[in-house]
Amino acid sequence: MSINVAIIEDEPAIARNLEFTLKELDPSLTVLHQMDSVKSAVAWLGKNIQHCHLLFMDIRLIDGLSFDIFQTIKPSAPIIFITAYDHYALEAFKVNGLDYILKPFQKEEVATALDKYKNTRGAVSINSNTLTELLQHLQSNGNRSFREAYLVHYQNKLIPLPVDKIHWFHTEQEVMYAHTDDGKKYVIDSTLDRVGAEISPKLFFRANRQFIVQRRAVKHLDFYFNGRLIVNVEPKPREKIIVSKAKAPEFKKWLDE
Repeated sequence: MSINVAIIEDEPAIARNLEFTLKELDPSLTVLHQMDSVKSAVAWLGKNIQHCHLLFMDIRLIDGLSFDIFQTIKPSAPIIFITAYDHYALEAFKVNGLDYILKPFQKEEVATALDKYKNTRGAVSINSNTLTELLQHLQSNGNRSFREAYLVHYQNKLIPLPVDKIHWFHTEQEVMYAHTDDGKKYVIDSTLDRVGAEISPKLFFRANRQFIVQRRAVKHLDFYFNGRLIVNVEPKPREKIIVSKAKAPEFKKWLDE
C-alpha cells in the first residue's frame, strides 16, 4: 500500500527537499499537499486529513506553532516533526512515541523515521492534550541557555559575531544574513528556523518568513492594510518588514513585555 503524505513547512527549500527525499526513498509514496502556515493547514486538513497516512510538520510556522492546528483539527494521522530544536529539548517527544528529524536533515534521518512509521503503521496514537503538554515543555526556557555568537567570515578571517550586536536576521534567495547595530551584514551558515530555535525569544521575534527582529532594533510600528503591521527597525532594510494580521497581537504583546 502506498503512503499518502502531507508536508507542513514554511521554508520552501526545505519542503521541496523533503518531498524529493521522500520520493527517492519510496517512489510509491505520494505527497498530497504542501502547506506553510497554521491557517492553510487547518483549511486543507479539515477537508483532507482522512486521506493522509502520515504528516511531516514543522513546529514553528509563519503564523504560529503547528500545535495550534490541533485546536481545530483532531490529530488522526501520525506526525513526524521537522524542527531546529536541539535533541535535549525533544527528549519528551521520544518518550511520548513521537518522532522528529532535525534541520538541516540528512537523508538517513528521513529514512529512519519513514521506516519506523512503516514498521508500526501508526500504532502510536497522540491526542491534542499531549501535544499541548509537549509545547509547554519546549517553551519552558527557564533553564535553557541560548546561543551567544555566530562564527562568520570577515575580511578573509573567521570571527565570532555576538548575538547581542545583531539587530535583525534576514533570508534572501535561501541565504541567511545577520544585520548588526553598526549597519554591517554577515552571512550566517544556518536557516531562519534553526536560528529562531537557538536565540532567546525574549530578545528576538520572528516577524515573518524572511525576518527575525531584535527588540532593541524596533523603533516604531505602522498600521498597514488588513490589520497588518509594518515594523520599522534600525538599520533600515531594503524591504518592508510586515507582520500578518494573525501574528500582530502576539508581536505587540512581545514588544510590550
